[in-house]
Amino acid sequence: MNRFVIAEPRKCIGCNTCMAACTEIHKKAGLQAHPRLTVMRIADDTAPVLCHQCEDAPCARVCPVNAITHAADAIVLDEKICIGCKMCALACPFGAITPSGTSVAGVAGIRTATPTQPAALDPLLAWEIGVKSVAVKCDLCAFASDGPACVRVCPTAALYTVDAATAGQAAAVKRTLAAAAPVSLERTPAALEGLDP
Repeated sequence: MNRFVIAEPRKCIGCNTCMAACTEIHKKAGLQAHPRLTVMRIADDTAPVLCHQCEDAPCARVCPVNAITHAADAIVLDEKICIGCKMCALACPFGAITPSGTSVAGVAGIRTATPTQPAALDPLLAWEIGVKSVAVKCDLCAFASDGPACVRVCPTAALYTVDAATAGQAAAVKRTLAAAAPVSLERTPAALEGLDP
C-alpha cells in the first residue's frame, strides 16, 4: 500500500499553514516552490486536497517520458525529467497535480512581446515565454528526514500520514466498534411478510 497524507475537515481551520510550509521546504530543497496541496473551502468547511498516491496512478500511466513512477511506497515525480505536457494534471481525478512555472536561467531576463492567448484558453493550458512549466504533486517530502512538512506544522493536527500499519489499525478499530454496536431487528409489517408465525 502506498503511503499518503489525509486531512480531517472537522479539524481544519483553513489557516493555509500547510501550504506555506510546503512552499518553504520545497524552495529550500531547490524544487518548484508551488505548494503541493491546496486548501479548499466549501461552505463552512475547509480541507487541503493533495495527491492520494493512487495504487493504479492515472498520472503515471499517461506520462509520456516516465517522469512519474511507482517507488518507495509512493508515486514519485521527477521534476528534472518532466516536459510540462500537463497530461498528468488532466488525468488526476483529484486535481492534485498542478503545472508550475519557473523562469529558465538565461531566458527569464529576455522578454519579448507575449503573444495574446484566446480568452477561452483554459488556465491549465496557459503558457509564458521564458518559463518552463513542470508538474508538481505531493512527494511526501521524501527528501526530509522528519516526513511531510504539512503534517508537522498543522496547528490542529488535521493532517496525518497513512501507511499500511495505520490503515490496518483503523480497520481493526472499526471492526471492534461494529461488533460492539447494538443490533436492531426492526419488525415492520413489510419485514414480517412471508414469515411463518
